[in-house]
Amino acid sequence: MHILFLTDNFPPEVNAPANRTYEHCREWVREGHEVTVITCAPNFPKGEVFEGYKNRLWYSEEMDGIRVIRVWTYITANKGKIRRTIDYLSYMVSAIIASPFVKRPDLVIGTSPQFFTAVAGFAVGAMRRIPFVFELRDLWPISIKAVGAMKDGSYAIHMLGKLEMFLYRKAARIISVTNSFAVVLIDRGIDGEKIDVVTNGVDLSRFKSLPKDADLVKRYDLEGKFVAGYIGTHGMAHALETILDAASEMRKREGGKDFRFIFLGHGARKQELVQKARKMNLDNVIFIDTVPRSEVSRYWSLLDASIIHLKKEPTFTTVIPSKLFECMAMGIPILHGVQGESAEIVEQNQVGLTFEPENPQELIERLERLKNDNELYGRLKANCLSTAPNYERTKLAANMLLSLEKVVANKEVESKKMTIL
Repeated sequence: MHILFLTDNFPPEVNAPANRTYEHCREWVREGHEVTVITCAPNFPKGEVFEGYKNRLWYSEEMDGIRVIRVWTYITANKGKIRRTIDYLSYMVSAIIASPFVKRPDLVIGTSPQFFTAVAGFAVGAMRRIPFVFELRDLWPISIKAVGAMKDGSYAIHMLGKLEMFLYRKAARIISVTNSFAVVLIDRGIDGEKIDVVTNGVDLSRFKSLPKDADLVKRYDLEGKFVAGYIGTHGMAHALETILDAASEMRKREGGKDFRFIFLGHGARKQELVQKARKMNLDNVIFIDTVPRSEVSRYWSLLDASIIHLKKEPTFTTVIPSKLFECMAMGIPILHGVQGESAEIVEQNQVGLTFEPENPQELIERLERLKNDNELYGRLKANCLSTAPNYERTKLAANMLLSLEKVVANKEVESKKMTIL
């Protein structure tokens, strides 16, 4: 089987969509399938092309057996509605133009949350007369409204909603990353028989329990400190001011000087957060820029607790942040400020403590419990390590591959029926 995958995020970028796509494609190649990825020059999240790459019309490389075609796009930082929309649209157009030069794919996958990638997937499928598979990583345009990027009831939101439903109906298969997304689609009239759920997961060859990296402990003066950290995109959806407020309050509490807070990553709100921390004189907060993919686990090792947080919005109850699984694999107890399906995973597997989103007081209370209760901490850590294999990326890639094989098999059956007729 030849799989054509459309995504505007791919390694050496290190965000969740890039990691998921690469790790799935790598496993499919190992199973003997041919995989071609159409993406762009790596530039996320700063909107700066990575060293060693150029924003060319066409560039082809091979990565672990995956053919990677990089096409030209309008590149901008991950902020500003108009510029980001132009960025998204330019990738859509370039991917569609590039697709005829890919020989004999059996199907095409378009992945969200960059919604126009799914549009490109539909268009390529129609042009090449091959099945279109929609990998659903986010519910657009609902999530756009949730972060306030567009006004509810606007014409743009209305049209995006119509386009969203059109794509769901036209997809030969929908691969949802959460059970909650699947329920929402079924409630909106989409046939549940064509929806499969393949959650996010973790590459256990990259993420495993490690002692704290001595060089980094020394560099950031963390010796003897209880380190809580947020690793990931600093975006509009994450409400990371909650962590800054907790850090500020922690300084006033007995034993508060023993805590440190790390923010690692980039995003549309990174500079605002840095400036706010300076105004608040938060000497217990450390900001670190995005690091190369090969270095990420070293920085994870610094954490005694991992903070996962999203705004207190009903939309985000359907989301499962991918970093949840990386925390488990590293054996790092989780402080989980997200309600809904992901909180259920944390509670059922006892891999961390949940707290109300945007509630710094509850976050502080959970932090102190983790630091002071060694028995609780040890139990959560052990549960993380025992639960992580349930979300091992190889197994999940195999599950998704089964769905893709069914799509191709159904296409072949339909073709035979047409031939007979």
